[in-house]
Amino acid sequence: MFKHFGRSNILCLCKRYYVRLVEVGQLNTPKPIEKYETGQLFFHQIFGYRGVILFPWLARVYDRDVVIKAENAAGKDVKGKTQTYYQTLIDERDCPFIRAQTEAVTFLGNQDTSRSLYAIPGLDYVAQEDILPYTATEKQPLQHELFDKFLMYNPNKDPPFGAQETLRSWQKKNHPWLELSDVHKETTENVRITVIPFYMGYRESQTNSVYWWRYCIRLENLGEQSVQLRERHWRIFSLSGTLETVRGRGVVGQEPLLSKKSPAFQYSSHVSLQAPSGHMWGTFRMEREDGHLFDCRIPPFSLESKPDDKFLDR
Repeated sequence: MFKHFGRSNILCLCKRYYVRLVEVGQLNTPKPIEKYETGQLFFHQIFGYRGVILFPWLARVYDRDVVIKAENAAGKDVKGKTQTYYQTLIDERDCPFIRAQTEAVTFLGNQDTSRSLYAIPGLDYVAQEDILPYTATEKQPLQHELFDKFLMYNPNKDPPFGAQETLRSWQKKNHPWLELSDVHKETTENVRITVIPFYMGYRESQTNSVYWWRYCIRLENLGEQSVQLRERHWRIFSLSGTLETVRGRGVVGQEPLLSKKSPAFQYSSHVSLQAPSGHMWGTFRMEREDGHLFDCRIPPFSLESKPDDKFLDR
């Protein structure tokens, strides 16, 4: 069920397939507010892959564009807005064609001395507005190793896939490294950056404790001109009082081009601190097709640990 990768080397090992069009079902009317049920099939509005909803999360969304406008207009801060996100499975057949890491959900190994990271393949977090629901006629419309373990076909139900006890138990156990709580957004010159941080737990040694987080970042080009990510610049502050600066070319070994045809790119990375909390912020150096360079702000976000008892059965 799980794939193992040493340290932070998280890779999607998907085979390449020939592109061909197939009919998979009929689109349904999207729900702007009403929650989707477990078993709902969907297309991802941005990345276009086929997926299925497992269960919802309630997240606080902090949009700095809205906050700044409100501060300028009313002179006061705006709290995070509650929004529904979904834990989903990605159809493995679509893995080679989406510009997002499909090994993005990671967790620490059970051995306290181990720094290995483990990944659950083909899990994603999808916002309400990114769901395009559809109905399929097949009893097995999605290819994923967890599909049959988590869902069962029920023709008398709408959607016709319901949660198995395995999924109910998995959701009830609420693995803390799955938990989504805060989402941060900011737009610079028509490039929107979205950051979702996740606390993964800590490792103790004889001399110190190391706390781990992963963070998922999406870049979206909302403008007409193509733009390419050239450099990253991070500032990482730890509660212990340290401030680290990280600079480098691109992200995860790539310099993604965001165009009208492929406007978005999503990836995950990891950070560790020798303190239970901290902050991260920074910029991406972007280049437009006309050669114009600008720094795209990454919204600041907190790195917060959770109570120890939530990680006892990790």
